Amino acid sequence: MLNKLLPLLVGLALLIFTLGLSLFYIEGQFALLSLSLASFLTFSGTTLLVGLLLLSRSLRNTDANSMQVAQASNRSRWKKVAIVFAMVTGSIVFLGISHYGANSIPIRWDVTAAKQHTLSKNTVDFISSLTTKVELTAFYVGMPPKYLQDLFNEYERLSAGLISTQIIDPIENISFAAKFGNVVSGKERKVIVQSGDVRKDVDFTDELLAEEKLTNTIARASRSPRQVYFLSGHGEYSISNEDNLGLSTFKQLLADNNIHSKALMLGITQSIPADCDVLIIAGPRTELTPQEESLIVDYLKAGGDALFLIEQALVTTADKPLTAEQQRLNPSLNSILNQWGLNVQSDIVVDLANHIGDDVGSPATKNYQKHKAITQGLDYTFYVRPRSIRLLEQRRPTIKVAAITLTTSTQQSWAETNRELDIQFDPGVDTPGPVPISYVVLEQHPEKHNGQNKEVIKPSDTRIIVFTDADFLTNIYINQYSNAQMGLNVVNWLAELDYRTFVSSNKVKVERLDLTSKQKRQIMVILFLLPFFFVIAGGIVWLRLRSIPILPEDA
Repeated sequence: MLNKLLPLLVGLALLIFTLGLSLFYIEGQFALLSLSLASFLTFSGTTLLVGLLLLSRSLRNTDANSMQVAQASNRSRWKKVAIVFAMVTGSIVFLGISHYGANSIPIRWDVTAAKQHTLSKNTVDFISSLTTKVELTAFYVGMPPKYLQDLFNEYERLSAGLISTQIIDPIENISFAAKFGNVVSGKERKVIVQSGDVRKDVDFTDELLAEEKLTNTIARASRSPRQVYFLSGHGEYSISNEDNLGLSTFKQLLADNNIHSKALMLGITQSIPADCDVLIIAGPRTELTPQEESLIVDYLKAGGDALFLIEQALVTTADKPLTAEQQRLNPSLNSILNQWGLNVQSDIVVDLANHIGDDVGSPATKNYQKHKAITQGLDYTFYVRPRSIRLLEQRRPTIKVAAITLTTSTQQSWAETNRELDIQFDPGVDTPGPVPISYVVLEQHPEKHNGQNKEVIKPSDTRIIVFTDADFLTNIYINQYSNAQMGLNVVNWLAELDYRTFVSSNKVKVERLDLTSKQKRQIMVILFLLPFFFVIAGGIVWLRLRSIPILPEDA
């Protein structure tokens, strides 16, 4: 009976001993001679284990078949020692490999529903492209939240040493905070981004620090800014208008990506500013003057870049014909675009299979030509009453053109020439799908030689993008599907920037359990240490049972 209970008693002694060591680990101090529960359990488990081992030896010596047992034990002694040694060595190797892998292998598994601990692909690509050092200094009064520490650690890990981070309590480190001026207080929470002599601040006092916001700030601090001008004076969509038909949201998205916006009225300035990186003409309602068109053409021929957003051709019903004045509204600007091989048609692109709501004249599409900077990774975009664009056969050989966006359907989309809402495909009259509704133009200019010092001057190439809709970037539509990303990608490419743009995603509520160091050690014991010791105990008990020979019934 005692032989049968011996493995169970050994297991109980190991459990008591393990619990004692676990309590020492949880409390964070090893005081074996102290009057504590941990010390009592450790001594008790050790004493009981030693006593049981001595008892086991005594039982083997007093057994009538002790000689036979001893012989069997001698034969398997080295085998058991080897097995125990292999188990202990394997456990130590496993602990070492798992610890090294957790700290060295870059693969992460984010099991949260919103992937709140995983940086987006745009952020990862951007950080990988950094060439200058960036310092992130967070000012946070009290104990900083775990999500902020995790976020900073991810930026450091992916930057290969180019991004350094620190979290400072401005109350405890007043002298350090004073170096940054009067920018923080006990109630404020800020991240100060520094790259060279450039500094940008991110305030997250009232909301969690979003990854997109931090990445955009790093981009603004580490990259040179760009300047875009929005043409005005002809009924264009306004960057100052915050209503549904304004472009104020688009302006803010550009600013988040270090692209500054200003309005430009050519009728007053009589010139395009020298710092203009991109000229945006967003849906003029009336014709430009010949002088304004001449200024734009000269700007483009000199290597300027421009985005044309042509608004829809007006439609009516048979009983209400368009007046001559109405037909002149929403000009196509073909007098400019024809010089670069494009001609905007006075029709309406319809798609019976892929459209938004009940309006077949608002096609939704994912049919993009492959372009790494403009269309890669885009989801659907949609356009309100766009027109079709045709290529002119007679164009300069230096001009390269390609469609960006086309309708999805082949059989159920076309460019409808009937502007009286009689929607049906007329072969030979209407243009069958897929119908292009945006084009990109690139013209490279030849090198020039300076006659005085024979210096080679390489002029900038001309980049033009034409969309036959401006509504998709207005405040009411820009945040739907991939409309915002398309608009940002287009301006980014025109401005000849070498990094991707970033669109802020919906805010994610961080629901997490912040643990103290003691609580973390408790969980470590429960989830890892105890099962680990139980496996070792199980192995010892198994070896003990194997060491007891089974005698034949007639022995």
